[in-house]
Amino acid sequence: MKTVGIIAEYNPFHNGHAYQLRKAKELTGADYTVVVISPDFVQRGEPAIVNKYVRTRMALENGADLILELPICFASGSAEYFADGAVAILNALGCVDALCFGCETDNADAFLTLAEFFTNEPESYKILFRQNIKSGMTYPRARQAAYLEYTKLQEAALPSAELISRPNNILGLEYVKALRKYNSTIQPFPIKRTGNDYHCLSLDGSFCSATALRGALRESASFQTESHKFSEVIPQNAFHLLQKEAEANRLVTLNDFSSVLHYKLLFENDFSCYLDVSTDLSDRIINLLPEYENPMQFVSLLKSRQMTEARIRRALLHILLNIRAADTEWFRLQGCASYARILGFRGEAAPLLHEIKNSSSIPLITKLADMKNILSGPALQMLTQDISASHVYQLALCSRFGEGIRSEFTRSPIIL
Repeated sequence: MKTVGIIAEYNPFHNGHAYQLRKAKELTGADYTVVVISPDFVQRGEPAIVNKYVRTRMALENGADLILELPICFASGSAEYFADGAVAILNALGCVDALCFGCETDNADAFLTLAEFFTNEPESYKILFRQNIKSGMTYPRARQAAYLEYTKLQEAALPSAELISRPNNILGLEYVKALRKYNSTIQPFPIKRTGNDYHCLSLDGSFCSATALRGALRESASFQTESHKFSEVIPQNAFHLLQKEAEANRLVTLNDFSSVLHYKLLFENDFSCYLDVSTDLSDRIINLLPEYENPMQFVSLLKSRQMTEARIRRALLHILLNIRAADTEWFRLQGCASYARILGFRGEAAPLLHEIKNSSSIPLITKLADMKNILSGPALQMLTQDISASHVYQLALCSRFGEGIRSEFTRSPIIL
């Protein structure tokens, strides 16, 4: 039996994701695909546009065999945290042979070389990086500029700096770094991105970016009257699921959490304990809070030359969800992977589940009612945090319909 892993958000699922699922099995010769998926909040520091159960069904109906949930503290973190948490889960399963990820190049050797470089950064590179940060550059820009300057000064035969300038490549690099960190036998298989660029906002063609798709969904006055433009870039079964959510007014945005975030900000006077919140950002939040209108407006207000909007969104999300830096570091010290919560699987994947139960070094969680009998310490705290985050996500829907929150403890994995 051969198994390939994929790390994804599917926010929402589109043709490019379906292509990746097919290509992953083709490239690796895998019998099964395990996907570690972001929960109800994603790495951009925003809520997923549809909930994790809808996105799980979308993936299962398009070729995924098993869907596992990425804990919220990693799913909402920086690229390093996101990759660290997801790779740790795949590695702990003990039966994943390959990791496929989409990026702008299919040169696996380039990622291996970059991972070696950034795992053991030369001192001269570190000096250049610190100078760039001190000059006011954002972290991604400072890293790219320092790497470019280093390769010029050293005349080193290293991959182009352009490779670490693209979001998917940056994530790919972090995946390979994480594989090295865990001394994993999982082999990386980059899949070259096809269709529109990551930042492209057009829905032209059959392969669009998730950014373009989310933007179009939020700006569309009526999903029903404009459904043709979405049906061309989303597999039919996923399209029908998305259509159902849109018609029920269940497409979620960050501004849907405006009141609850505002409430949280009003009742604290120091936010530096939260993940991604520096002392300077904490002070800016406090000073600018009287001008708060909604989360997206506040993100723009807080943006500075040294800090990207994505970093600020993540910081505000961590405040909203009570994700503290000390807790997350504690989880990382335990090895990141303490359990694997199943969100869904295909019936044909029974042999895979049997293999995981035999080889995994972490427990599989199918029923939350059993979690206190299975987990303790940081593992139990991490899963409790995941549950709370999902309940907060439901607040956005409750405010629209006046219905109660459906407890995560009543949810069962989706089985196709």
